[in-house]
Amino acid sequence: MIPDPQIEAFFDPQTNTVSYLVWAEDGPEAAIIDPVLDYDHASGAIHTKTADAMLATAKTHGLKIEWILETHAHADHLSAAPYLKEATGARIAIGEHITDVQSIFAPVFGAQDVSGTGAEFDLLLADGEHFSIGNLEAEVMHTPGHTPACISYKIGDAVFVGDTLFMPDYGTARTDFPGGDARTLYRSIQRILDLPPDTRLFMCHDYLPTDGRTLHAWESTVVDERARNVHVHNGTTEEDFVAMREARDKTLPAPKLLLPSVQVNIRAGHLPPADDNGTTYLRIPVKPAA
Repeated sequence: MIPDPQIEAFFDPQTNTVSYLVWAEDGPEAAIIDPVLDYDHASGAIHTKTADAMLATAKTHGLKIEWILETHAHADHLSAAPYLKEATGARIAIGEHITDVQSIFAPVFGAQDVSGTGAEFDLLLADGEHFSIGNLEAEVMHTPGHTPACISYKIGDAVFVGDTLFMPDYGTARTDFPGGDARTLYRSIQRILDLPPDTRLFMCHDYLPTDGRTLHAWESTVVDERARNVHVHNGTTEEDFVAMREARDKTLPAPKLLLPSVQVNIRAGHLPPADDNGTTYLRIPVKPAA
């Protein structure tokens, strides 16, 4: 019988991101999913407090980190994957369609060092692919719509859905980034909601809604999303969802860390190459006045 995972969540209040440490009860092999690198945009300062907390917890449980798993190239936080790889020797994996995202964004930042082949990552994962985390079996589900490269990880009775879904009272991911598509997202969500009703769903973010909830949460179930998700509950048609999602997306501001995050995360979390003066710079494209 395939075991279900042990899961510990780490919530970063600066970016509303949830990272996960995942392992089998009989360990010691483990994975980290969607790790956050602490970054202060105003000063350009980088810290590793959040990643260090994950390493400390892994040490407490006697775990060996084998995998660093990204659900997609995030647009709202920098990834701590390279730092964790250096500390643990773990491999960094992401969906194979990261090549599409690199092709879209590398020209935006003049990032001539970006391969366009995903070579910055140790492993590119395809839909339906299986791999092991010790005695745990992980299955890859390609769940695009938010970005072309989004994947979800099904590990035992749990699915780590990235930005595809949020808690039922908050809804679903935006689809207005380049390569995003509301219709595609709806179909990806249906794949997830077709899983057994008691499947646990773990979100990559939680943003408190305006209806009174005061505590952040990041674990739901298929049956709960089907019953209560404000965007895609039972009876929501594809056409209704697309109309809602596209209208809503037109009202959303760009994420605060969009530009630094994307140019770092398409490089598997590595910063751009340093200039001749030895300093690393993040680039901000400027649009001329209309």
